[in-house]
Amino acid sequence: MDCLFCRIVAGDLPCHRIHEDALTLAFMDIFPVSDGHALVITKMHAADIFAASEAALTAVAASARRIAHALRSVLTPDGLMVFQLNGAAAMQTVFHYHMHLLPRRAGDTLALHTRVPGDPVRLAALAAQLRAALDDQPAP
Repeated sequence: MDCLFCRIVAGDLPCHRIHEDALTLAFMDIFPVSDGHALVITKMHAADIFAASEAALTAVAASARRIAHALRSVLTPDGLMVFQLNGAAAMQTVFHYHMHLLPRRAGDTLALHTRVPGDPVRLAALAAQLRAALDDQPAP
């Protein structure tokens, strides 16, 4: 299994989990562009939007919306950037369908990726806060 995200789904690699359901997994990006940078992925491998099933895409969107509400509740950002990349020419670096959720503050510079690791203690704390915020949300 060469896919990093498939290895996370299988439990072979650790992550700071926020949410999991039958079709999706959400966790903190270990190379965050901003505080609270989260990823929502399909549990079944699909390289990009062209390969992902409609059910998986719908599930990612629904999970992303829930995580977005939790991010807004926990971090009170000025905005939230939601993006998804397909193919190397579009700056996709992990070829497993995923959506980025980036809390934004006024004056932030535009960046899609970084190679600066996040503080594991901060990532774990944020994941716990976001899980708690999700528990406070009404069922979809």
